[in-house]
Amino acid sequence: MIQKTTLNFFKCIIILALLFLSEVNLYAQSSISPQQLPFKDICAGDIVDDAKFNEYLATFSYLNFASDVTFSVQLSDEFGSFSSPTATTTLEVIPLSSTEQTIKFAIPRTLKGSNTYSLRIVSSNGINSPRAQNFSGSYSFSAYYKDYVSSFLINKNGDTATFCSGGSFTLSVDNLTPEVEGSSPANYPNIKYKWYKDDVLISGQNLASLVVNSAGVYFAELDYGECSSVNYSSNRVTVSSSSSGSAVTINSSLGNPFCASGDGTVLTATSGNNYTWKKDGAPYGGNTRTVKTSESGIYTVEVDFGGCIATGIIDLKSNGFNASIDVADTVSLNEGETINVTVTTDATSPSYEWYLNNNLINGATTNTYLVAAVGNYKAKISQASGCIATKEFLFKVTGPAPPTAVIPNIVNLSGSYPYWNIPDAYKTATTKLIIISSNGEIMFDDVGSNYDPQVNSFIKDFKNVNPVYYYVIQADTGEKKGSITVIK
Repeated sequence: MIQKTTLNFFKCIIILALLFLSEVNLYAQSSISPQQLPFKDICAGDIVDDAKFNEYLATFSYLNFASDVTFSVQLSDEFGSFSSPTATTTLEVIPLSSTEQTIKFAIPRTLKGSNTYSLRIVSSNGINSPRAQNFSGSYSFSAYYKDYVSSFLINKNGDTATFCSGGSFTLSVDNLTPEVEGSSPANYPNIKYKWYKDDVLISGQNLASLVVNSAGVYFAELDYGECSSVNYSSNRVTVSSSSSGSAVTINSSLGNPFCASGDGTVLTATSGNNYTWKKDGAPYGGNTRTVKTSESGIYTVEVDFGGCIATGIIDLKSNGFNASIDVADTVSLNEGETINVTVTTDATSPSYEWYLNNNLINGATTNTYLVAAVGNYKAKISQASGCIATKEFLFKVTGPAPPTAVIPNIVNLSGSYPYWNIPDAYKTATTKLIIISSNGEIMFDDVGSNYDPQVNSFIKDFKNVNPVYYYVIQADTGEKKGSITVIK
């Protein structure tokens, strides 16, 4: 009885071993053999035909796979290990024979670039190929997705910088418009950098900024390994050291004196770490190397060079012109009273304009104007030669309300005077009169002094409906609007 049981046990062991060996033999017969890769390195991201290039080929042969098995290209991690592999995107499968195919693939844009990537082919049923060789015969190569492929700026495009002895200065990649992705490599966190001092590579520095504590000429390059290019480099910055802080200078973009027209001049201080601006002793602008102004004054800036502070000063003057007006901001006139307002200026060949309630006063083109009406006035002086500039003065005139002039709103064709007329106060060369029919037809459009109620009569014959017209009177004292109804 014991012998029979033992025999059955050994039979089970033999069957299981045969099954195991059969399965091992089945998998041993499945294999993937990558061919030599047609590239030395993967350098995706270059501009080709106005688009980012990202297409690569991997050809391989395979044996003893079911027809439903698929294949894909797999990259290692940035250290060359397949313990945490990097998936690629299959763009196209190109069959070459029943046991050979080519896969066109793309690498992920978020790839962490390095010089130690490897590549293999994997199947959907878990079989992996050996590492593939590139055409240089190496199993390891560079792989980068180059997000930024252009030159770039550091130090806010400044060509000089200064730090204090014993202190330091930080050079940084400029990122003036972070909302525009392609405007700076600083918008891409995976990008690494190579920093140089006097054309010698600085070891171990690969971030978007560099702390400088020795004088020299510095610049940076984008580090894409074997995919790098000298075209992907920054401007050069000459960094110097000072024991007492540099002698800070302030430059005016339009010179000094400057022409105070347009947007004004830009003041630029010596490059440093932080800035404190003042105008005539009062805080001005922010913590920036440059400020903009259109006004004369004494401008100072304190520059922190990292451990010591120095101050620069500029007495900024305008070569436009000076002007003044001999009237207060608000003037009150009694009924019938007038005031003569005069502008004084040293402008070259000045021209003058006077406005009442934002309307240009016709004929007022000298430096004086006789004010007789209430309202908001503006005197504008312009210099058209040399430094082209303008100055404006605003003042307000108040006083008692003028007597009301009654404007008729009914015309009786059966009455003794079958015409529409306006009060004499509006029959002036500075008063505008417009009469419009209910259909939008312009019946009169001229100055009030040219209106003759009989000659310019706009009333037409009518039968049953009483027609309605509309008037607009624009005078120095304001604008009046109303309607005119014609009756029989």
